[in-house]
Amino acid sequence: MSAIAGVYNRAGNFVDIEHGSILMEALQIYPADAICTWYEDNIFLGCHSQWITPESITEQLPYYDSIRQLAITSDAIIDNRQQLFENLQVQPGQRTNMSDSELILLTYAKWGEAAPKYLVGDFAFMIWDGRERKLFGARDFSGSRTLYFVNRKRQFAFCTVIEPLLALPDMKRELNKSWLAEYLAITGMVDVVSDSSTVYKDIEQVPPSHSISITGDQVKLKRYCTISMEDQQLQLKSNEEYVEAFREVFQEAVTSRLRTHRHVGAQLSGGLDSGAVVSFAVNALRKNNQSLHTFSYIPSQDFKNYLPKRYLANESPFIQSTIEYVGSINEHYCDFADRNSLSEVDDFLKIMEMPYKFFENSFWLKGMFEKASIEGVGVLLNGGRGNMSISWGPAIDYYAVLLKKLKWAQLTRELHHYSHNAGGSRLRRLPEITRVAFPFLDRMFPEGEPYQYPTLINPEFAKRMGVFEKLKEYGIDRSGWSAEMNAYEQRKKHFEDLFHWNASNTLATKLSLRYSLWKRDPTNDIRVIRFCLSVPEGQYVQNGLDRALVRRATENYLPDKVRLNQRIRGAQGVDWVHRMIPHWNAFIEEIQQLSTDPLAMEIFNGPVILAALTKAQMGAKPEQANDPDYRILMRSLIVYRFLKGLE
Repeated sequence: MSAIAGVYNRAGNFVDIEHGSILMEALQIYPADAICTWYEDNIFLGCHSQWITPESITEQLPYYDSIRQLAITSDAIIDNRQQLFENLQVQPGQRTNMSDSELILLTYAKWGEAAPKYLVGDFAFMIWDGRERKLFGARDFSGSRTLYFVNRKRQFAFCTVIEPLLALPDMKRELNKSWLAEYLAITGMVDVVSDSSTVYKDIEQVPPSHSISITGDQVKLKRYCTISMEDQQLQLKSNEEYVEAFREVFQEAVTSRLRTHRHVGAQLSGGLDSGAVVSFAVNALRKNNQSLHTFSYIPSQDFKNYLPKRYLANESPFIQSTIEYVGSINEHYCDFADRNSLSEVDDFLKIMEMPYKFFENSFWLKGMFEKASIEGVGVLLNGGRGNMSISWGPAIDYYAVLLKKLKWAQLTRELHHYSHNAGGSRLRRLPEITRVAFPFLDRMFPEGEPYQYPTLINPEFAKRMGVFEKLKEYGIDRSGWSAEMNAYEQRKKHFEDLFHWNASNTLATKLSLRYSLWKRDPTNDIRVIRFCLSVPEGQYVQNGLDRALVRRATENYLPDKVRLNQRIRGAQGVDWVHRMIPHWNAFIEEIQQLSTDPLAMEIFNGPVILAALTKAQMGAKPEQANDPDYRILMRSLIVYRFLKGLE
């Protein structure tokens, strides 16, 4: 794992080494095991290395291949090493200690700009091709690692993080108002729909699934990977064969992500995705007599659960059940009692280098990295992409398909089993299923006025930036999705539209650099995703089981209490208001300052903020954690602090 940087003099003159030194000096805020640079004529490459894998300890970065006249700096862990060794005909004696960056370089030497298609893993890299006089790089299909760049008349510069680029001569911290407008207009967790823009006007990023090629004064971005739902469907003979095929591909994805010379850790909740990752990881680690460190978030001890019985804020009973069943686990329960969403804002803005929306979970997301680092963890597993891959299977939407196809007998059987598993009468779900199957009924017979989430953006600012027209062009509404889409259409859009990937992976990259450990998600493995998209929908909902494939595949891996649970759902981050109550007055005072700042009111929706402020001044109650007005205020505060930092 590395923070990489480089400068390319596009005019052909010798590169200014001082500019490269500025980039490298700015990276010194991060811990490093090695810091090296390489330059030649008009190109400078640098690497701020953190050793995660066994091979990285002896890895030379930047690496120069004098025979091929290729130089590389990379931030990468490659997971299909054995496949590449075979395809590249690497001799067995050379494989053990070959670094991932050298493997990337060999892949480029063989396939040129098509090289990223052959790589599986988390990566961002830049290669200087001396023969072609070309700088070429790429970011993995989901953008697991960040890669920013500045494209000026005579100079192209790149870096894993933004701040070093801003330190270059003549760079300005000029706000990208188009980015900000999108950020404020979208009420959901998506940051923006522009997958290559950033919060700064002069800084761009290589989008996920893209390569970048710089030759002279030409800069080309090219999408090299598209994940399609229309690819060939997998046709196996039995349910058992689908389970066996899933276990094989998922075990490979998990095992390939255990490669570290330090401890292996995992984020563990009480649910299926993280539980599946943990159980398959332990299955592989046991073969080498290794154990797994798990890190689980729990609310502070004085928090009283106000949620309905089907939602669980403290998932400890399910977490403990998984730990006891799987075994070989060193568990860590983390309540971070001294932290809250407000106390983390300034530090999180430094880490993210941009505003963020996930404030409810910010303190424990960062806290887990910190705790894992203290425990000597090099790789921290999680199951963040699981809902769209391994644990796909929305029952109501599938039953709507059966209804539309008039498969009454199958629908009746499924509803009977589903009501037994999830509770409640089988008939009470028919109205919901009918409306999902025939969405025009909502327009003809609406059940009350649909709720509109308060809009944070000033309407005049939105109109001036044309932001809602832009969202419409992308086929989404203010939530980041389209209200007209069913679950299957949303899943399709999730893999087609690249902007869904950026926010969570930006967080993962920058936390990893801060704490010298790498977040790795087997549910986001491209081999797993392509497998899951090829599986017939009938495998995902069966006999009243939603998410049926992973439930069947984890038999004898997870306890039935977790594996078959369809009645209770975890609810993380619902104690954020409870944690902020001692600091509520300070929170109110800052919002009051914001509401009277004329520059802030040019971008924020003043009436919405004032109405929310009036409510907040009446006092804070823990059960108001999901109140949209409270969330609007917290989001506005985060943006306001970021903007104040630009002054």
